[in-house]
Amino acid sequence: MMDLFKLKKLGIFAGGVLFGTAGVKVLASKDAKRFYINCLAAGLRAKDCVMTTATNIQENAEDILAEAKEINSQRAQEVFDDESAACGMPEEGAEQAAETAAQ
Repeated sequence: MMDLFKLKKLGIFAGGVLFGTAGVKVLASKDAKRFYINCLAAGLRAKDCVMTTATNIQENAEDILAEAKEINSQRAQEVFDDESAACGMPEEGAEQAAETAAQ
């Protein structure tokens, strides 16, 4: 009974070694290497595509930010002009005050 169990273990071990050796041969074959190269090339193409898209998004975000800052500066100038007009300051005084505030 014990010999049958040992024989079964030995058979499983030998099968594993055989399968491992065959697996190494298959993984090291020319076809497998060609497959690895094609997969790596596809990965590099995907990386280039993602990086191009990320660069475009970043450029668009910078443009949007610049336009938003321009709009805010125009609105701030309009508010300042409206407040100076309400206080009775002449236009020249408003321009001088704006220059002083900018410095």
